[in-house]
Amino acid sequence: MNHMGTKEIETKRLLLRKFTKNDAFAAFNNWTSDEKVTEFLRWPTHNFIDITKNVMEDWIKAYEKKDFYQWAIVLKEINEPIGTISIVDKNEMLNIVHIGYCIGSKWWNQGITSEAFSGIIPFLFNDVKVNRIESQHDPNNPNSGKVMAKCGLKYEGTLRQADVSNKGIVDASMYSLLASEYYATK
Repeated sequence: MNHMGTKEIETKRLLLRKFTKNDAFAAFNNWTSDEKVTEFLRWPTHNFIDITKNVMEDWIKAYEKKDFYQWAIVLKEINEPIGTISIVDKNEMLNIVHIGYCIGSKWWNQGITSEAFSGIIPFLFNDVKVNRIESQHDPNNPNSGKVMAKCGLKYEGTLRQADVSNKGIVDASMYSLLASEYYATK
């Protein structure tokens, strides 16, 4: 892969950019303290803003690495982060990236997560030169799968008891999009 680090990407309603330490308050208020958001995730709800500040500090330091991708999903209308989308895992030998995302529950079902995910796909294929973009969700969280399908990822199957979340050990519905499929539609 041709790692470039987290680059700013703009879509119709969103600015996808690096986090700054000034984002901690918005992050805490908009999603990290929201139990609805963390229900199906691997990290616990943040009960204190200091937890969010520490996470942000770690991300900001990690931006120095070219293979670190963590975008703030900034809704232009309010000019503050309402969630995040990132590469949560990668396989360098196979040029695979695994995408994770979350946004505050008050912005659910508005196409925002799909817009953010669709916004990073061209960058990942054209610039980073990935061969496969994949993502997965707990089958009990079908709206996450709808985001993946809307972005052109294909459902591959459900891996039984293959993931862990705040619910415990859970199944994982896997979706992917290959570079060849992406370029065939362009």
